Amino acid sequence: MVFRELFTVCLAAVSVTLMIATGAFAQSAPLEIPFVHDWASSPHAKMSEEPFTHWNEEGFIPTDCARCHSTAGLQDYLGADGSEEGTVDKPALAGVGGIMCVACHNSATRNLTVVKFPSGEEVERFSSDARCMLCHQGRESTVSVNEMISKAGAGDDDVSDDVKFINIHYRAAAATRFGTEVKGGYEYDGKDYVGLYVHDEASTLCTDCHDNHTTRVTVDRCTECHDGLEKKADFHKIRTSKKDFDGNGNLDEGIAVEIDTLHDALDEAIKAYAKDVAGTSIVYDPHNYPYFFVDKNENGAVDPGEAVFPNKYGSWTPRLVRAAYNYQYVAKDPGAYTHNPYYVIELLQDSLADLATKVDVPQPGTNRP
Repeated sequence: MVFRELFTVCLAAVSVTLMIATGAFAQSAPLEIPFVHDWASSPHAKMSEEPFTHWNEEGFIPTDCARCHSTAGLQDYLGADGSEEGTVDKPALAGVGGIMCVACHNSATRNLTVVKFPSGEEVERFSSDARCMLCHQGRESTVSVNEMISKAGAGDDDVSDDVKFINIHYRAAAATRFGTEVKGGYEYDGKDYVGLYVHDEASTLCTDCHDNHTTRVTVDRCTECHDGLEKKADFHKIRTSKKDFDGNGNLDEGIAVEIDTLHDALDEAIKAYAKDVAGTSIVYDPHNYPYFFVDKNENGAVDPGEAVFPNKYGSWTPRLVRAAYNYQYVAKDPGAYTHNPYYVIELLQDSLADLATKVDVPQPGTNRP
């Protein structure tokens, strides 16, 4: 009931604004909704795009997805609609509103201090960006990968129909930031991983670097310390360590470039392992689900007709799926180099080292953080 009332108020306010703009209330004073134009330019408002239209044919967003793909689902998860907190009880209506004002501005989010991650780990967060972390955390973890592998009962290099690729999902920035505290990446046994990455005392919240309504990176805040940044692409030039992590001997390139080099090396190692050990060549396409496909002509590239669901890769082994999980993890957090560069470098280097026990890996990286 609370959500319904707030939702009605929000829609009414937007309707009044539109009526004013068209002259319907020419004699009325303008009604201003704070930040509505900023919100309208954000991904949260793109109601005609895939994150919000995927379920239009069915009419309802299932409970597993409604939490982060609808205002009603997030209200349900928070218990702001009077339901049990921490779970989504019912599907949400598809094609309605995107993530609107009342999804993030309500009594439940104001009092939010604990965020639970897919690994089961909980983080105390006494700040407004706890609400960002509710959805930008991915959907999988070390725990879920290990559970799947354990249930399959296959040896590290045994192809099994019960071993499946697990997708972290998209924009898991909060999981990256907190590193091993929430275990969003696949962490290998016997290895230590870094936890929360604190950039500096002025950059501790999501909204210290992102505008909280447009979600855009606020470049001007970065230039206070980093000279020469005129656009977001310039961030890739920033170097945060004097160590050479990718092993190419270049200490002038940015930390993002080092991560990209390791990421590319992991792509090549995955291809080599898939062909030589799993017995079926593999290619990756970042734009088509389920992302990994059979490389039919073994040319190492995605050709027309290959990146389609019927051609999905199926010759998974536990060793291959662990590496593929981390490859996808880094690919789906384009800001990983600033969210927590050392955590993702550890994930990439450890994945390369594990594959190197079976295939030649020319560039496994150096100086593990």
